[in-house]
Amino acid sequence: MANRFTNFYNGDSDNAYELLGCHRLRKGLYHFAVWAPNAKDVCVVGDFNNWLFAHDKMTLVDGIWQITVEARHGDCYKYAITTQNGSILYKADPYATYSEVRPKTASIVYDPDEPFVWSDDKWIERQKKKDIYKSPVNIYEVHAGSWRRHYDGRMYSYRDLAKYLVPYVKKMGYTHVEFLPLSEHPYDGSWGYQSTGFYSPTSRYGTPDDLKYLINKFHKAGIGVILDWVPAHFCKDAHGLIEFDGTCCYESADEFKKEHKNWGTRIFDYSRYEVQSFLISNAAYWLKEFHFDGLRVDAVASMLYLDYDRRDGEWRPNKWGGKENLEAIDFLRKLSCKVFEICPYALFVAEESTAFPKVTHPTYVGGLGFNYKWNMGWMNDVLSYMKTDTLWRAEHHNQLTFSMCYAYSENFILPLSHDEVVHMKGSLINKMFGDYDSKFAQLKALLGFQYAHPGKKLNFMGVELAQWNEWSESRELDWMLLTYPKHDSHKLFVQQLNDVYKKYKPLYQNDSDWQGFRWLLPDDSANNVLAFERIDKRGNIVLVLINFSIYDYRKYGFFMDAGDYRLILDSDESRYGGRGVDVVADVSTTQEGYAEFTIPAASVLYYYKPAATRKKSAQKLTDSHGEKSR
Repeated sequence: MANRFTNFYNGDSDNAYELLGCHRLRKGLYHFAVWAPNAKDVCVVGDFNNWLFAHDKMTLVDGIWQITVEARHGDCYKYAITTQNGSILYKADPYATYSEVRPKTASIVYDPDEPFVWSDDKWIERQKKKDIYKSPVNIYEVHAGSWRRHYDGRMYSYRDLAKYLVPYVKKMGYTHVEFLPLSEHPYDGSWGYQSTGFYSPTSRYGTPDDLKYLINKFHKAGIGVILDWVPAHFCKDAHGLIEFDGTCCYESADEFKKEHKNWGTRIFDYSRYEVQSFLISNAAYWLKEFHFDGLRVDAVASMLYLDYDRRDGEWRPNKWGGKENLEAIDFLRKLSCKVFEICPYALFVAEESTAFPKVTHPTYVGGLGFNYKWNMGWMNDVLSYMKTDTLWRAEHHNQLTFSMCYAYSENFILPLSHDEVVHMKGSLINKMFGDYDSKFAQLKALLGFQYAHPGKKLNFMGVELAQWNEWSESRELDWMLLTYPKHDSHKLFVQQLNDVYKKYKPLYQNDSDWQGFRWLLPDDSANNVLAFERIDKRGNIVLVLINFSIYDYRKYGFFMDAGDYRLILDSDESRYGGRGVDVVADVSTTQEGYAEFTIPAASVLYYYKPAATRKKSAQKLTDSHGEKSR
């Protein structure tokens, strides 16, 4: 006979958090339910019974250990699980909605007298009507604990972030903010990627309602909020999910699938229905209960491949002899269907670093069902190019252009993320080749290329400061840099770049369509120059010129779409910390579409041509010919 846990056992539940965990029946009376299928006995212990073992023994009903006890909002608790061999494990509640501040590890009964009241209805209605593929998306990636701190070193709370981060992101012109994982985690240095409390917003920054307050504030300011979400693995801290009832419940018992040894974490068992329900419900929880606008799914490649980060002999082929993890692939397809069923306007993004096919294609054509994927290939190629001595960049020009060979195979986000500014990789500006001034100019040129290239955008906090130090979770960003004109001018450029990106539809409206892009000069490797057009649905054009060399080019001529062009962005302007080389603000081509430009060294120029002024173009493209000077 079916019971209320049937969907949970079938792997079809998207509301398991409403059935398991701690829930109020009436004031002062709470029901506890936990899945521990191989436990001998389970007790709930906490402040409400003075942590006395066996005082409140749970009963096994429908395969779930359950009990109703008197408790209060704010009481700490754990489950005391007796294993089949007689050991007692003290475990936090996998479905707890609040936890003690680390290093303490208990779950907390969270049941405030006044539930949070949302006021973001208008935002949600707008998102339902929006076509995200044809909309601007430029994401500011944030680690909540180190964006900014109080003078005494204390981390900002969720409400502090609502006061300071929300207006900052709004002023800087970003459309979305993406938080590194906010689920409860014991170790600050994991940045949230090794979680113990998947349903518990980390108490480092406040309460669950405080987080809702922050998201509500973002929505009122017209900014979307994305959560970095980690269904690929979990940490091995004793109070967490590891061997929850003395046996492998959440992780696989198969030694070939059990653990990421280099990460020191356990891998979820995607073939187990109860685990599927746990993860699918968790995704639903953040989208429904906290109004997140999307999830960025971490480490998807590690889920897809059985041999991920494993040597020969440490993995076993699937039943077809391949290296693909068939159970994880099936799970991801089920998950993506559920996500869009729950939140049709969600941004569901895969951090996937391989050439696995159809990551962002619908499941009904064999895809995984994500709607966006990080373009790690573009990121690696371009950063490699920017590190290269300008004398040798001609030999690496393909690192700028190769991404257009596959740009429309998936729906991409171009990331310059936190992963690129840690672990001795150097800060973003320190990756740029050249002297002090050149590094600033090169970084602006890189960002101009990122924003003009097809695909949505993501940048980690601090890129706008041109921060010299690597990012560390243990301190705030180097805000004092803004007292130096060079850094303050760079921040102004990033703000202007965001505004230009959102204002001009050619830069975002046709991101998934070859009709939105046309090469003009893809192969001027000798001069380290790129020229291309971005085109919107009405035929409006943004002409993009990027000079990655150390030379100014004058009378640099080539053919393009004929008409009149107006300068809308020049990274070399003195107000952005540039040298202020005179460039042509208004350009009219010949009838055949030929024009000449001045392109300053290490700069990016955007010119706009509205469709109304279009003239018939000869469609003739030539190599550039110009005069260069130091």
